[in-house]
Amino acid sequence: MSTEKEYICGLKREDFQTTVNGKKTDLFVLTNKKGHEVAFTNYGGAIVAIMMPDREGKMANVIQGHDNIQDVISSPEPYRSTLIGRYGNRIAKGRFTLNGKEYQLAQNDGQNSLHGGPKGFHTKVWEARQMNDNSVALLYTSSYGEESFTGEVKICVEYTFTDNDELIIEYLATTNKKTIINLTHHAYFSLAGIANPTPTIDDLRCEINADFYLPVDNECIPTGEILKVADTPFDFRTPKAIGRDINADNEQLKNGNGYDHCYVLNKKEEGELSFAAKITEPASGRTMAVYTTEPGMQMYSDNWGNGCPGQHGATFPKRSAVCFECQHFPDSPNRPYFPSVILEPGCEYKQKTIYAFSVEN
Repeated sequence: MSTEKEYICGLKREDFQTTVNGKKTDLFVLTNKKGHEVAFTNYGGAIVAIMMPDREGKMANVIQGHDNIQDVISSPEPYRSTLIGRYGNRIAKGRFTLNGKEYQLAQNDGQNSLHGGPKGFHTKVWEARQMNDNSVALLYTSSYGEESFTGEVKICVEYTFTDNDELIIEYLATTNKKTIINLTHHAYFSLAGIANPTPTIDDLRCEINADFYLPVDNECIPTGEILKVADTPFDFRTPKAIGRDINADNEQLKNGNGYDHCYVLNKKEEGELSFAAKITEPASGRTMAVYTTEPGMQMYSDNWGNGCPGQHGATFPKRSAVCFECQHFPDSPNRPYFPSVILEPGCEYKQKTIYAFSVEN
């Protein structure tokens, strides 16, 4: 008879325990006073379950993930609900110049670098330190030259799940040599609850606190312009269904195959923790609000989903999730007028993002 604790997400620790490059992986489950759960593995910091009730009290997993470590490691979407670094999003042609020296990164997205390269932070086994029932710190040291980035970078990412159903992700990093950094989390949210098939996000009502966004070329690299969302399909300042304009005859939507764009968040001052976005799932009443200290937020409408399997027989078709990746802007190293992504020795990279869940009647 098994003595392993049973979680409402139905996941088992033993299914997440293996050894990768000499480091042990495991499953960690944060539980709050309401009995709700956030489950994740220290492989890539991948979140595999967020158990939330609907307006009837029925629990469902509202994030896409896998139910065992091998499926996490070999996922056809390697970034699904993982930590991203050293550089979230894209860098044009994988090249940037720092201190007069040009660096060439892996070109793993056409000719561009994406999400820190094929062996970015999403593939690393992080050292996990459980602080209490509500909080786990993940630690990783990125060596000099890893994925061709300069400097050794020490990173701590803390996941905290509060009794108010807030998932708080706090990032801290330091370096011994001038480098670039842009950390984020690529959570795939499905507020209707994952299923076979997981419902589309077309009816999800979405609000984004941004007057401007970054248009992209046909490789999803920012053109360098900063454009108003007004009178475009990118205007979510008043809540609307994600599917309302997603198939509009619009060059930007064609370039991204849907929404895959960075929003310039409205801020009173740099680095303030402020409201970024909110989504509401009308059928279940589940809602999620996003708050962040970051200047930008990439909205990605899961435009390349292909129905791949997830946990407990769920499947993830195209546009069955939405991602709100709080971050600095894509290709910032090549755009000096974008907010700086340079980290100097003696300085700290800090970021805080909150995903706050609730139910509306």
